[in-house]
Amino acid sequence: MNPGDAFAAMTLFLSIAAIVVLRGPLGRALAERISGRAAHDDDAKREEIEVLQSSLEEVRHRLTEVEERLDFTERVLAKQRPPSALGRGE
Repeated sequence: MNPGDAFAAMTLFLSIAAIVVLRGPLGRALAERISGRAAHDDDAKREEIEVLQSSLEEVRHRLTEVEERLDFTERVLAKQRPPSALGRGE
């Protein structure tokens, strides 16, 4: 095998490998990045994350309020019962 044939075989192999790789998910991601659609998707994802974070903060706030109400209710109920009715806590 002369060097020209080895070079041709290696070029053919690398070309086929590149085609297989670029037609897969990596190639699609690269194409989206080049066309600018990936930046738009990133902005949409960032906005969605911000909405989810604000919703999470609201849920945390409401959970804190519920915990405070539960603590208050427990204290009120404990005051209404005589100490002997509460049990020993064992």
